[in-house]
Amino acid sequence: MFDISRYYIFLIPVSVGFIVQFTKFVVFCLKNGWDIRYAMTHGHMPSAHTGFIVSLVTSVGYYDGITSGAFTVAVALAIIVIDDAARLRVYMGDQGRYLNMLIRQLNINEEQFPRLKERMGHRVSEVIIGGIMGFLLTILLAKILG
Repeated sequence: MFDISRYYIFLIPVSVGFIVQFTKFVVFCLKNGWDIRYAMTHGHMPSAHTGFIVSLVTSVGYYDGITSGAFTVAVALAIIVIDDAARLRVYMGDQGRYLNMLIRQLNINEEQFPRLKERMGHRVSEVIIGGIMGFLLTILLAKILG
């Protein structure tokens, strides 16, 4: 017989990632009006990347223990993902803003050089909320699923 509970360690974080992404979609639509294209928006509240990776760390810690090698790897991966969400992509957005400014000031054809996205990363508050959601939803799902 197939025992799906063996896969909770990964299925829970995937589910949490979808829940956080759906929450982001709802929040974004409430602020900006309904548009299905917002379903895969980047940036904004909350950070789905952070929610997923914190859920993965929590899930591995819950099922394998915090002294396992898998937990250590999950924490290392979480540091990279959260740093990317909160810092590195913000720098890319800054570069986009500067390049857009140069294109406007130099009167370069904007059809040939389309406007770059200026908001790519997350604010610290968006990362924190994503992390909190990831942790709490993982504990909740793990307790519900037994």
